[in-house]
Amino acid sequence: MNITEQINNYLATLTESKSTEMNALHQRMLFMLPDCKLWFLDGKDENGKIVSNPNIGYGKQTMHYADGKTKEFYQVGISANSTGISVYIMGLEDKKYLPETYGKTIGKASVTGYCIKFKSTKDINLEVLDVAIQDGVGQTA
Repeated sequence: MNITEQINNYLATLTESKSTEMNALHQRMLFMLPDCKLWFLDGKDENGKIVSNPNIGYGKQTMHYADGKTKEFYQVGISANSTGISVYIMGLEDKKYLPETYGKTIGKASVTGYCIKFKSTKDINLEVLDVAIQDGVGQTA
């Protein structure tokens, strides 16, 4: 099964309302980043144990770890969770950047060093989310 099929299967497993919102976000991401690498992480570790919610990823960057190791990973990810949707903007060096830059203007969302979490896309300003995503991709390109 290719990545697109895995993503479509994942979206089909969600409740109708969450599937609709996640699919709209997915299409928005594909529009913003038309030539990006697509990722799908099923949330399971190498032993098949569930360790996170499934994630759809977009773009490519090299993550550098303190021990000197590197890993290719996505720049932006989206994931449905029990209370809503999370958008992950990965690889930002300044963990205060997202909350200080977008926390007050994005709407009803929790904004941390790399995650923007909200109950519904109706609760946030999607244009601000777009700018935050493009900003994050620009910083990690």
